[in-house]
Amino acid sequence: MMTGLFEKFGKEFQPNQIIFCEFEPGNDFYLIQSGRVKISKIVKDKEKTMDILGPGDIFGEMAILEEQPRSASAIAVDHVSVLHFNRENFVTLMTAQPQLAYKLLVVFTKRIYDAKRRLMILLLDDAQAKVADVFLMLTEKEPNHEQLKEAVLNITVDDVAHWAGEPVENVQDVINHWVKVGKLELYPDKIVILNLNDFRRLVNTKRKGQRQL
Repeated sequence: MMTGLFEKFGKEFQPNQIIFCEFEPGNDFYLIQSGRVKISKIVKDKEKTMDILGPGDIFGEMAILEEQPRSASAIAVDHVSVLHFNRENFVTLMTAQPQLAYKLLVVFTKRIYDAKRRLMILLLDDAQAKVADVFLMLTEKEPNHEQLKEAVLNITVDDVAHWAGEPVENVQDVINHWVKVGKLELYPDKIVILNLNDFRRLVNTKRKGQRQL
C-alpha cells in the first residue's frame, strides 16, 4: 500500500457499506488498495451486478471527466481500503505520483473512446443497425476481432437496449427476428452470434447511406 498517499487520501469501508449510490451527484473517484467492490445498477426494480473490482482497480472516475449523476452504485463486498480523490486533490495526485497518474490517464482515455464508440451507435437512425453495432462494439475488445466470424456475448436483451439507446421491446423484436432467421441464438444470460459478417455489412451499409444524405 502507498503509505504516504493512504495517510492523506485513504478511506476504509466495511462489508456491505455503500460507497456511493446510482443517480447521486459525483465529484470524486477511488483506487482500491485492498478488498473488493461491487458495481451494480437497478434494472426493472432489481439490482444487477455489473462488475466486481479488486486491488488496483479504479471506479467512479467519470466524475472527473463529466458532471453527471452516478451511473451505478458502488458497494463494499468485504473490508475495503481505497485512495479517495476529487477534483481538488487530483492535481496533487498527478504531480506527486506520475506512475499512478499515467494509469489514470490510460483509464480516462479508454473511457473517452468508449463514450465516442457509444455515440457512433446512437447516431445510427435504424434500430436494427444500432443493435448490430452494439454486437460489433462488444466484440472489438477481442484480439483480431475483424477476423472473428462467431461470438458469444455474456449479455442480456436489456443490456443491448441500454447500449443501443432503444426501448427494450424494440430490441427484443429485432433479436427475435434474427433468431428466427438463424443469425443469433438467444439464452437468458448470453447471445450467440453465428455470423458477425452479416452485422458488419448491415452497419457499414447504414453508415455509408447516412454519409451520402
